Amino acid sequence: MTTILRLPKDASELTVPDLLLRNAQDHGDRPALSWYSGTSPGTGRTTLTWAQARHRIAELAAGLAALGVARGEHVLLMMDNRPEHWLTDLALVHLGAVPVSVYGTAAPEQLAHVVRHSRARLAVVGGADERARCQPLLAPAGEAPGRIRRLVVADDDAVGPHTGWRSLPRPYPPADFEGSWRRSRPEDPVTVVYTSGTTGDPKGVVISHRNVVLNGIALDGIAELPDHADHICYLPLAHIAERMLGIYLPVLRASHVHLCPGPGEVAALVRELRPAEFFGVPRVWEKLAAAVRTMLESLPAPRRTAVAEASKVARAVVRCRERGTEPDPRLAAAHEKAHSEVLRPLLAPVGFDRLVWTASASAPMPPDVLDFWAGLGIVIMDAWGLTETTGALTLNGPAAFRLGSVGRPLEGTEIRTAEDGEILVRGTTLFAGYLRPDGSVEPGTDADGWFATGDIGRIDEDGFLWLTDRKKEMIVTSTGKNVSPALVENALKEHPLVGQALVDGDGRSYLVALLVLDGETARAWAARNGIDLPPGSPGGLAAHPAVRAEVDRAVAAANARLNRTEQVKRYRLLEDEWTPLTGELTPSLKLRRRVVRSRYRQIIDGLYEDHV
Repeated sequence: MTTILRLPKDASELTVPDLLLRNAQDHGDRPALSWYSGTSPGTGRTTLTWAQARHRIAELAAGLAALGVARGEHVLLMMDNRPEHWLTDLALVHLGAVPVSVYGTAAPEQLAHVVRHSRARLAVVGGADERARCQPLLAPAGEAPGRIRRLVVADDDAVGPHTGWRSLPRPYPPADFEGSWRRSRPEDPVTVVYTSGTTGDPKGVVISHRNVVLNGIALDGIAELPDHADHICYLPLAHIAERMLGIYLPVLRASHVHLCPGPGEVAALVRELRPAEFFGVPRVWEKLAAAVRTMLESLPAPRRTAVAEASKVARAVVRCRERGTEPDPRLAAAHEKAHSEVLRPLLAPVGFDRLVWTASASAPMPPDVLDFWAGLGIVIMDAWGLTETTGALTLNGPAAFRLGSVGRPLEGTEIRTAEDGEILVRGTTLFAGYLRPDGSVEPGTDADGWFATGDIGRIDEDGFLWLTDRKKEMIVTSTGKNVSPALVENALKEHPLVGQALVDGDGRSYLVALLVLDGETARAWAARNGIDLPPGSPGGLAAHPAVRAEVDRAVAAANARLNRTEQVKRYRLLEDEWTPLTGELTPSLKLRRRVVRSRYRQIIDGLYEDHV
């Protein structure tokens, strides 16, 4: 837990502006926000201190107020992780307005729904692409329900006939600024986060100041972070995880946010900053593990042996910590030696040699990935939560963890399971409810305050939660057996060549799978096995007999660990990686099962039709 926190009042009575004022007063000279304009990571850095950030936020609030932004009004934000997004969000909060960040990849009908449902009249967008996406939603002259009336554009060269973001800041009488945010109450909304809408129109989840403050304090009580720790903000700010990690927790902790445009640039920035904490969704940890494995395979044989021995020692220490025991003196000494002489030098080129806290959430973490990183001395503290729980609701921590579980409930929250295994939750970080089109809020809990999450899991005798899958994603075979697709997919991805997987079989007599080669690993594997490749591409590897034979062995190995119902009978190997840009992954890198099944329906059906 950080040791610098001075809470200006009782935690349940705090708002985000209360904490920002505290930061300007107590930590005004400390860095708050950095972004980069250079051609290489970490170059061309601009930094605002907490005092400077608050001053800039006050000026932006004045400009937004001059545009007519009023208390309680919803304002659309469509930008990547850039300073205009972060600063505008907090400026709106100080006005008592409600920022609504949307994904830049949102489908036109989803974007139209959010505008109509939130009744946003103003949108602040990044550049020409975002402006073009919002242009069809602009109202003609005069009032038009469900349409945007004004656009503010951040990029100077894309402003056109609209308002430029840089023309917004203006002097704001201190009495007006201080008086405005002091009218906010802890129960007021600090944001509305729209869910992905995978089973229908997106829902607007209303999150309050009290939700984010209490969630942040509960998280801070478990994580062991140095004061003013760096945070690399790379997930979309439309996702509750990055809103907590990249906005609200840094305000609570007075920490330093480094804005990163997206997951593709994060590895390079990690190498530059060598942070003390790092959060990655499972796909990010998988990709980083693949890169490190490739690096390990290129080492001379003696060094690979040293790494393997050091990894055994590191895993033994992790097992002791899981049991709540200290390693014996001999193991402790071996671990210190392995860490200082082998593991830390190995991790330094990756930028992970100074890590003290690592975490993941959003989807089940493959056990082999957890085990791989544990062997390098990095224990990934898995968490679980939803937008409706203000992000993480359960968490593993250094004092108590079980690898493979998603931890125990945070302070102030409760969990239990229904008869069918669905996880029910209640507590102080649970959302206020779902936004209705008329601006009112529909409660999302039952009469006793319990919220049905849609996730399936179990709680062990020590209170740790173990996830099975999403209730709506469970496969029910034609014989009536329930199968967790995530369980099978993670087993298939244990082989380094398999980067992504989707298992299907609902209403069928057996399971089939779509497998995607991991491009980086595939290229290294091909080189070691004497397979020529065109530069920069796997180039037909999916059809190569040696690759097919290796993947056949991977599927057989996975099947050997699964029961008969869970085993994959047939599969198709693909080369083109699934990404948010191509639509198969969400912006937070979760699999869009419905999209993949629809896009590859002919191939999936063929895996059944061709089977004799």
